[in-house]
Amino acid sequence: MKIHNTLSGKTESFKPTGNTVSMYVCGITPYSPAHVGHAMRSVVFDVFKRYLEYKGFQVLHIENFTDIDDKMIEGASKQGISVSELAESNISSYLKEMDMLGVLRANSYPRATAEIENIVDMISGLIENKSAYEINGDVYFRVRSISDYGKLSDRDIEKLKSGARVAIADHKEDALDFALWKSQKPGEPAWQSPWGPGRPGWHIECSAMALEYLGESIDIHGGGQDLIFPHHENEIAQSESFSGIKPFAKFWMHNGLVRLGEDKMSKSLGNMVTIGQALDAHSADALRLLFISAHYRSPITYNEDAVVAQENALQRIKSALKLDGLETESKMDTSSYITNFENAMDDDLNTPKALAVIFDLVREIHKEHKVGNAISDGQETLKKITGVLGLGLQDKNPDSDSDDLIEFLIEIRLSLRNANQYELADKIRDGLLDLGIQIEDGVDKTSWKRLP
Repeated sequence: MKIHNTLSGKTESFKPTGNTVSMYVCGITPYSPAHVGHAMRSVVFDVFKRYLEYKGFQVLHIENFTDIDDKMIEGASKQGISVSELAESNISSYLKEMDMLGVLRANSYPRATAEIENIVDMISGLIENKSAYEINGDVYFRVRSISDYGKLSDRDIEKLKSGARVAIADHKEDALDFALWKSQKPGEPAWQSPWGPGRPGWHIECSAMALEYLGESIDIHGGGQDLIFPHHENEIAQSESFSGIKPFAKFWMHNGLVRLGEDKMSKSLGNMVTIGQALDAHSADALRLLFISAHYRSPITYNEDAVVAQENALQRIKSALKLDGLETESKMDTSSYITNFENAMDDDLNTPKALAVIFDLVREIHKEHKVGNAISDGQETLKKITGVLGLGLQDKNPDSDSDDLIEFLIEIRLSLRNANQYELADKIRDGLLDLGIQIEDGVDKTSWKRLP
């Protein structure tokens, strides 16, 4: 299996040292609902994880939540709630949406606010070995303390100084130095540290969590291409300076970005479609197909026509699985399809080529069925390889059918009550209660819930 390594800029053979692959994927900052760009990242690494498991590996998968930073504080302030309340609400929604998309859960979802002790210990170690320094309660990393800064993003440190993306503070030693610890400002949440109350910087959070949960050198570190610089570049600098071990991550994988029109989809740009909005309008399988219809390192454009096209493609796959096959001595030989599928996935997770194999198999199933040959082996192979891509291939969420029926019965009950036919209305209410559905009549509307 070969994977493109951002660190080397080359596609290299991926050979884990053992049977367990350690994988850290940068998660969301939950200051607002997650958007489809986040969904694409999750689906890409879910497919990679599923394929590694298909090949016999175990995957130790960690995905973090950055639940404290400037945007979290600003978002909570605007809503008049605490930062922890904001984080909890958006994290809960995100995890439910990932379940709906068929994304396998990570082994752990550490949160920055729960890892303060590890973060403080790491910062203390960096100060001790002169890689960092403290001024007035703030702690900064000395970028020039390492000779290979810029190796991930392929940037020249001398050219970075004039266009540094980090804020320039008068008291920093160098404009390139980035914050590891930020002293508390009025009204901000804070934690105790040797340098006074404050909170961690963005970059140190991920390093501390990766080292705590996966060790000093991990197999895969992933995220969107927009994280390469400065976030992942700074992760490497501080992690390798702290541990003294290189490489911090053997492979760096970065997925392409989702565009809405000509621009990258972004919360800060205000041009985003949330995952919830996308799932309300389209099936989870169609969204997954959209995300993997292009190579994971390529950008995709999200629009209604593109998703509808994937819905149509899904129907072609489902149609092949619904065919009633005859049991004859003639069996479909699907070995070439499995080989071609694996070759595509081994080639830097080439999902477009893998999908082409799937649709070749769909055509072959239809062809064999038309002439009366057995197709069950073909259908089983189709289920197997679409499963590696995480496609559920369900016609409809079964809950949505029952939800529609419940709403319909509630409408009938309301009509009966308005017609003073209370006995029949009560029968509907009692019948639903027997099925575990409790109706609650309010002033303006009737609501319902499933009882545990």
